[in-house]
Amino acid sequence: MAERVIPIVDQRTPALAPIVPLGLLPPSGHLIDSLARPLRDLRISVTDRCNFRCGYCMPKEVFDKHHRYLPHSDLLRFEEITRLSTLFLQHGVRKIRLTGGEPLLRKGLENLVEQLAGLRTLEGRTPDLTLTTNGSLLARKARTLKAAGLQRVTISLDSLNDAVFRRMNDVDFPVADVLAGIDAAQAVGFSRIKVNMVVKRGTNDHEIATMARHFRGSGVTLRFIEYMDVGATNGWRMDEVVPSAEVIARLQQELPLVQLPAESPGETAQRWGWADALGRHDPALGEVGVISSVTQAFCGDCNRARLSMEGRLYLCLFASQGWDLRRLLRDGSSDAQIAAAIAGIWQARGDRYSELRASLPPETGGNPRRRIEMSYIGG
Repeated sequence: MAERVIPIVDQRTPALAPIVPLGLLPPSGHLIDSLARPLRDLRISVTDRCNFRCGYCMPKEVFDKHHRYLPHSDLLRFEEITRLSTLFLQHGVRKIRLTGGEPLLRKGLENLVEQLAGLRTLEGRTPDLTLTTNGSLLARKARTLKAAGLQRVTISLDSLNDAVFRRMNDVDFPVADVLAGIDAAQAVGFSRIKVNMVVKRGTNDHEIATMARHFRGSGVTLRFIEYMDVGATNGWRMDEVVPSAEVIARLQQELPLVQLPAESPGETAQRWGWADALGRHDPALGEVGVISSVTQAFCGDCNRARLSMEGRLYLCLFASQGWDLRRLLRDGSSDAQIAAAIAGIWQARGDRYSELRASLPPETGGNPRRRIEMSYIGG
């Protein structure tokens, strides 16, 4: 087995200055990148703080008590996030996801949700407004978030076994409190709730069927995520990846599944429905999903942009550098100028790291590729 090495690096790399074109064209709503991929999904990190120390995201060896978080003055204000979101919607974005760190640690988050819920897409609809959380604070915040206009919620949950879960979050947090958060979200009326399980071989892969049985027929969609080489501090190794094909094969040994079509272009998860006795999908039993960034790259139709909590725009989950939109927000640039800068950045985009991963030279412990950390721009 390969040696586990966790390098200590600063995830906050210098940002590129966005260029404002001389000729300002108004957004058309049909912005495409160099590979003809449209911009449809904006993921916004609202904080770099998290109360968990999951090894695949914020390992305690690196993010210890001495770790310095960004000062509050560096974070985008809610009004700045709303202003940028308005411009992204003009470029064709239809879905906004709030992430972190742990987004529920951001004070007054429901006020941001309310502002974003008041925006409209080019088609005049409320954007699909969703949030990803570790669930630790969801039980106490679900009602206010729903009232503010949040439409959907995704909860990260890697095991139902309390001992395994406490080891994986590395802060001794009980799984019962996350399950209480899921129950609270259902009770206040959230529908289409999703639970994400990052699967690591030898750590929690024995929980695959247990998780599936628990959420089957519950109204919650469980999604299995391949352990990814995001950032440079999680000690990622290919031998710890459980391919999605193996996950589905394991499930089908116990519970029948039928593959379902994608709901929308650019969808990250491959959908599988629980089947009835006749081999047909039973909607009452629900479905599961698999997200296969390592073994079945989906770069070809990736339509996602990511905005960090300090206003840097990233074009890929595996990016090494972003563009400083906060500079434009705070130097007096007009909406037209900022929209034009966003357009120029997206049109030059050619990112497809997952497709190229296998052809890249191997990394060494002392020379990791410089990638932004997942805790900095969300999943």
